Amino acid sequence: MKHRNKTDDQMNNEQGKKRAKFTITRQFALVFAGLMVGTIVFLILINNTFLERFYIKKKEDTLKNAFIKVEEASEDGTLQDENFVSEIENICRVNNMDLIIVDVDSRIHLYIGKDQEGITLELWDKVFLNRSPKKEELIEQGDKYQLLKSVDVRTGVEYLEIWGFLSNDDLFLMRIAVESIREAVGITNRFMTVIGLFTILISVIVIVIVTRKISKPILELADISDRMRNLDFNAKYTGKQRNEIGVLGDNINKLSGALEKTISELKSANVELQKDIEKKEQMEVMRSEFISNVSHELKTPLALIQGYAEGLAEGISDDKESRDYYCSVISDEVARMNSMVKQLLTLNELEFGNEQVTMERFDIVTMIKNRLQAAEIMTKSSGIELIFPVIEPIYVWSNEFRTEEVFTNYLSNAINHCAGEKKIKVDIKPGEDPVDIRVTVFNTGELIPEESMEHLFEKFYKVDKARTRAYGGSGIGLSIVKAIQDSVNKPYGATNKENGVEFWFDIEKA
Repeated sequence: MKHRNKTDDQMNNEQGKKRAKFTITRQFALVFAGLMVGTIVFLILINNTFLERFYIKKKEDTLKNAFIKVEEASEDGTLQDENFVSEIENICRVNNMDLIIVDVDSRIHLYIGKDQEGITLELWDKVFLNRSPKKEELIEQGDKYQLLKSVDVRTGVEYLEIWGFLSNDDLFLMRIAVESIREAVGITNRFMTVIGLFTILISVIVIVIVTRKISKPILELADISDRMRNLDFNAKYTGKQRNEIGVLGDNINKLSGALEKTISELKSANVELQKDIEKKEQMEVMRSEFISNVSHELKTPLALIQGYAEGLAEGISDDKESRDYYCSVISDEVARMNSMVKQLLTLNELEFGNEQVTMERFDIVTMIKNRLQAAEIMTKSSGIELIFPVIEPIYVWSNEFRTEEVFTNYLSNAINHCAGEKKIKVDIKPGEDPVDIRVTVFNTGELIPEESMEHLFEKFYKVDKARTRAYGGSGIGLSIVKAIQDSVNKPYGATNKENGVEFWFDIEKA
């Protein structure tokens, strides 16, 4: 059974369908419906928790205010006055309150309510403390009254009551049924629930209609962007909105035109680039062949020269002085040319990728110390002072053999050009990139002319040809440095200092 991998377009289409399930219309509807449901539930909870307490507190204030009016009428002697009676009756009717006022002889001066017998018994029960078993809770104690919550023995109804003595020694009792308060709270909650559900339904319908008008141009823009992703730039946004969506559509149209133009230019540039690449490849082949041919042609005469030199050294010529002189010259030339061949071969391998670069972790401080120790005989014979202040190990990532070759070329170059104070200082500093370190090799001596700086790392380039030939230089060492550093994509260079020249290269710190 064969398994086929899904194409990018198929995967993108499936992801688009999944995203389409969460449309803006649905999200808006769910968010607003959720907010409204949460608000209504919150209000119902607030009602259930606090409305009854608030309502009862208001009724307590109503009872106390009614007592104050009755007390003032008692002091003024207007309890039987028609205006007072009318006012207090209105208060009782509005608040569903019962009221009774009696004198010490049990004569009723004023009664307002529906259960005269019950409220009278309740009053005498409180006065003479002949109470039947019932629950009472004292809420407030005044000089002339008590405000409390109690349950009627006969009916089992819960009341808020205030009773006591008036200024004229009359007894009074006023009460409001608490059950009506609870019933009002319940009715309010049910009403809010019904209205809330109706409001949610209407709101969702309105939100769906509004968001569809908003989402339609957005979906059109999404379709245009999808076509642009497939490099179809004929799609244009045609909406007439003057809001942010209209601005976005206009910008997408401009982006489409810009992308089409850019891609056209890139394709043209790609054609030219391809031609340049082919031309460069041809040139590289020619260069490679040149170096290979030069190396091949030099090997044979070098072998012959070396053979004659050895023959002369064994006594072919009778004139010992001449024989030694020619032998010395031939050997020197052989060594120089042999070195050049090796360098050309190394450079050829580096530049044309015949050898794969293997990255490894090693201590560059140890490597530098080893190379300085190897060059100690040469530097001491030339009176050169070597300075390397770094002691602690520093580990790096690179090819150790190639890195050693870079450092050796720099060190040899410094030894051959060291003059003046005859000092060579090797140091390790932070590199251009935070992950790199920079190895520097400084030698005192003549500065490099500015016009030669840009050519230093070119093959066969020599600043001072006479001096280079004197110490056997071929002009290839620094081009090998360039090739090695390019192969690991790290910078390198040379800088004139106040009393000498500093060569440097960067390497990645481990």
